[in-house]
Amino acid sequence: MRKHDRDNLPMTVRRFMDEFMRLKRGSVTRRHFLGVTGLGLASATLGLPTRPFLDEAHAQPLGSRVRLHSWPNYHDPATFQAFTAATGVKVAVTVSGSTEEMLQKLRHGTANWDLIVPTNYVIAHYVELGLIDALDLSRLPNYDARSQNLLFTGAGEVSGRIYGLPKNWGTTGIATNTARLSSPITSWKDFFRTAMNEATGRTIIHDYQLTAIGSALVSLGYSFNSIDPHELAEAERLLMSARPHLTAVDSDYQPAMRAGDAWLAMCWASDGQQLHRDIPEIAYRLGSDGGELWTDFYAIPSSASNKAEAYALLNFLLDPQIAVKEHLANGAATTDSRVIDLLPEEIRTDRIIYPDEAALSVLEFSAAITLTDKTRAEIMARFRSA
Repeated sequence: MRKHDRDNLPMTVRRFMDEFMRLKRGSVTRRHFLGVTGLGLASATLGLPTRPFLDEAHAQPLGSRVRLHSWPNYHDPATFQAFTAATGVKVAVTVSGSTEEMLQKLRHGTANWDLIVPTNYVIAHYVELGLIDALDLSRLPNYDARSQNLLFTGAGEVSGRIYGLPKNWGTTGIATNTARLSSPITSWKDFFRTAMNEATGRTIIHDYQLTAIGSALVSLGYSFNSIDPHELAEAERLLMSARPHLTAVDSDYQPAMRAGDAWLAMCWASDGQQLHRDIPEIAYRLGSDGGELWTDFYAIPSSASNKAEAYALLNFLLDPQIAVKEHLANGAATTDSRVIDLLPEEIRTDRIIYPDEAALSVLEFSAAITLTDKTRAEIMARFRSA
């Protein structure tokens, strides 16, 4: 089929997903994607709040800049271009490599951020340290608590006050190249056994103590969040036994999995979806023996110097028409039913992104104590350097 004929086909859901994955792979430009799917026109006519609407979300004039601190590959740059067009406020985006890095910068006063994206298990700790503000929901008319899935929103509330509003949720599971590995891998116990046998030299474990240590604990029959010294000692022995068999200790595992250099990896669900759609033989599975369930939140640091702008940006990001584009850009699941209603059926029914309740029932939300536990930090330091 000629390119001209293909570009003029009706925009079915399947064709939308094909074009979206071509964009993710870099096969087409963003301009092409917006043009053939109609999202460019939709954004111009439907998706962007006007400046007067945004001004209602705060009681003071806006400045020229707002600073967002988030995670790599977690936002669509077009979102911030649209926000600037609607408000005149430019968005400066920086990223962290770990929760520990974000915490240290906030604690030591070296952060210069107006809006941040912390994960569920640090919210209460941030509140205890006085690092984030309670949110004034009257300044966030795009937030609707009735549309939220309560399973994922609880960590944002501390002592009856709301300090964080959910952005996305997801899981941590196992990416497997099924064309290379014959061993069935349905649990974290299977993961570590295969890493030290059939997948030796082809396995990646996260460079992130929460998931590296947590998944080792689960494989041994313990809680993902354990800080018991004896259980942690067993987890360290397992990690150290696996260490010589690893391709890398790295949270950026997609390149190696795509190239075929790695066949097995700890994997976040959004990455798992991208890998599976592009390379169908790469499967993503949750551990039947347990694992991690997480939610990322928006929060405003107490030290923010541009709070009016932070509220305006947060309100903009909570608009379902904007949030759905963020979902399509990063692939992580949404907590907002209004956004889910706007998604293509293929995404709403994708069990990598939206697992069923039975699969979720064995998972644990990460706990705040794991962030500050000295023993876990020491184990991870030894594991990295081994």
